[in-house]
Amino acid sequence: MSAAHDEPVRYEKRGPVATVTMNRPDYRNAQNSAMTYALDRAFYRAADDSEVKTVVLAGAGKHFSAGHDIGTPERDAHLPFERRAGLWWDHSDKEGAESRFARESEVYLGMCRRWRELPKPVIASVQGACVAGGLMLAWVCDLIVASQDAFFADPVVRMGIPGVEYFAHPWVMPPRIAKEFLFTGDRMSAQRAYEVGMVNRVVARDELAERTEELALRIAEMPRMGLALTKRAVNQAEDLQGMHTGMDSVFGLHHLAHAHNAETAPDALGGMDIRAMKKAGA
Repeated sequence: MSAAHDEPVRYEKRGPVATVTMNRPDYRNAQNSAMTYALDRAFYRAADDSEVKTVVLAGAGKHFSAGHDIGTPERDAHLPFERRAGLWWDHSDKEGAESRFARESEVYLGMCRRWRELPKPVIASVQGACVAGGLMLAWVCDLIVASQDAFFADPVVRMGIPGVEYFAHPWVMPPRIAKEFLFTGDRMSAQRAYEVGMVNRVVARDELAERTEELALRIAEMPRMGLALTKRAVNQAEDLQGMHTGMDSVFGLHHLAHAHNAETAPDALGGMDIRAMKKAGA
């Protein structure tokens, strides 16, 4: 097996398109810290390469991403990493909320906010599961192309937690749809996601990579500066509608939920491990 297959993220460039592929297919591309920091390096690489005009974010295997790693053999939430997204201290030698808030400010909210501002269009190419933390990765992208078998869910309310850390729900879908999405934890089909405006295109599974690349190449025909400024213009409009401050507010509620769970349940996730979440249909 080549070293490229062992990497948690693969990077590939074809003409003006860089494809960043999450590469933990045996674990449905669950995001441990090693993957998160590898994604960060890949996005920096794409940003620095003047030949790259557009970026595609994909997932190897049957699923885009099943979310944060809450129980694979390579879970590394306890380990220190060189911090890139903010100035919070190392979480690994702290305890309780002091540790959890520092880590999630860095690898979840902080990283996602940084990637959203990459000054080149980013297209998510989504198949299979796009769940919880997987939503965060798709939502930081400018466009989403989904295969017909794709489904979206944020089931963390089962843990007593009000949605994932990058709380974009009321901006990527209408508020009442967002409430139903969270209250039930049900899976949303690709077609329904298209109907509510969260997804740009729904395509056949065997055409996903090709159709995503076609869109990326079409966008790459535009001037680089024009694309960068247009992306900034739309992102600023979202922030003026409260997206940035809204996320800060919900991030605090998210950690209140963790702290409540730590006091009243077996752990900060309300005792909902991978097995329990699967049993509940997440």
